[in-house]
Amino acid sequence: MDFTETYFRRFRMEIDLLNARLVDDPLPEGYRWCPWELTTLDRHAITKYHSFRSELDARVFPCLGDIDGCRKLMRDISTQRNFLPGGTWLITWDGMGNEEPVDCGTIQAIVPSRIMGAIQNVGITPKHRGLGLGRALVTKCLLGFREAGVKRAYLEVTAENEPAINLYRSIGFRLTRTLYKPSHYVEAPSL
Repeated sequence: MDFTETYFRRFRMEIDLLNARLVDDPLPEGYRWCPWELTTLDRHAITKYHSFRSELDARVFPCLGDIDGCRKLMRDISTQRNFLPGGTWLITWDGMGNEEPVDCGTIQAIVPSRIMGAIQNVGITPKHRGLGLGRALVTKCLLGFREAGVKRAYLEVTAENEPAINLYRSIGFRLTRTLYKPSHYVEAPSL
């Protein structure tokens, strides 16, 4: 097998939290917020996996396409000393009728410096996209940063993910840097 190195273009986007107009709108009917608790770590990991496993980001970050990789990522994020529980959320859909509730959205927050927050892994499972849940997650996270006294926040997004870029711009994020993320692939053997 051969290893091939590929580079993915990613955008760093930032928002000024002091001047951003952030509204904590209610979730659509049937959805509810679930705040961070250590007991929700596995739920975040499973939601992250279902959100990213079939997406380009799972190629950029292979851990997102693997349930154990998502669990490790959640442990790594949540045990950082600069982890922000107040910016880390799940969205749960309560189902209809006899269906079991299901987690369908996840976001995590860290504060790498006194004035800057970093959003990690905004994920909505495919069945629940297009309902405004991504906007709700990002806004809820940003309000958590603001409450913690953070003045600015950033996130990174793969350049080909136009729906996410448009969402972030509509919230008030601005492109500040273009980055190139190497990703190593193992090519399938020729038949």
